[in-house]
Amino acid sequence: MTNTEAIKLLEKFRAGGVSRERVLQAFQAAPIADLGFAQVDMHRALRKGFPEVIFGAGKTPEQVVKIAGKLMDHEQNVLVTRLTPEHARALKKKFKAAKHHELARCVTIEKKPLPKRSGTIAVICAGTSDLPVAEEAAVTAEIMGNRVERIADVGVAGLHRILSRLETIQLANVLVVVAGMEGALPSVVAGLVSKPVIAVPTSVGYGASFGGVAALLGMLNSCGSGVTVVNIDNGFGAGYAASQINALAEK
Repeated sequence: MTNTEAIKLLEKFRAGGVSRERVLQAFQAAPIADLGFAQVDMHRALRKGFPEVIFGAGKTPEQVVKIAGKLMDHEQNVLVTRLTPEHARALKKKFKAAKHHELARCVTIEKKPLPKRSGTIAVICAGTSDLPVAEEAAVTAEIMGNRVERIADVGVAGLHRILSRLETIQLANVLVVVAGMEGALPSVVAGLVSKPVIAVPTSVGYGASFGGVAALLGMLNSCGSGVTVVNIDNGFGAGYAASQINALAEK
């Protein structure tokens, strides 16, 4: 049950359209669905505004399908991240509405698409090689009810590229900036806007990048004000946080 569904149920009860017993039954329903291999949190949407997200890595296609099915049984939207082509094929075979975002390594199933918020989230990546992580952030933000502006390949090796998109980035309520190598782009963007910047280091780079650690440390030591940093390659975490910030901006 989502916040919206809970409000609608209570309003229906107040108008006499549903019994007290039905309301109690809805709120007394077990918040966890025990699948043996997984304890699915059925009240995540009520507490967080969005259902539990399925992390596909390490799970079998069958496990992912069963968890997704349980969420679908409760009329909840589904986001699966870090999946393989095998996961995607199994989900698309079981659920006709499943959409495979191949570059983002995600699948979304929207039973009830959330209304789009008025503000935008800008997802900016330094290089084309950073696109999988950036796209994971974008897909996450979109299914959570946000308008997303994608800006790709505007790294600091050609600073004029980001400056040519200045109007777009300054209009966004929150910005997700994805970069590998030395991880300098979030600092540059933070100096150009008055909005929160969520920096995402990627594992893109040569030997001394240490799988993204160099970019992570560079971002953590940013001189740009208003920069927060998520884990290496964590596009999902950045998109989720950006959605929460954008929701606050709308209130």
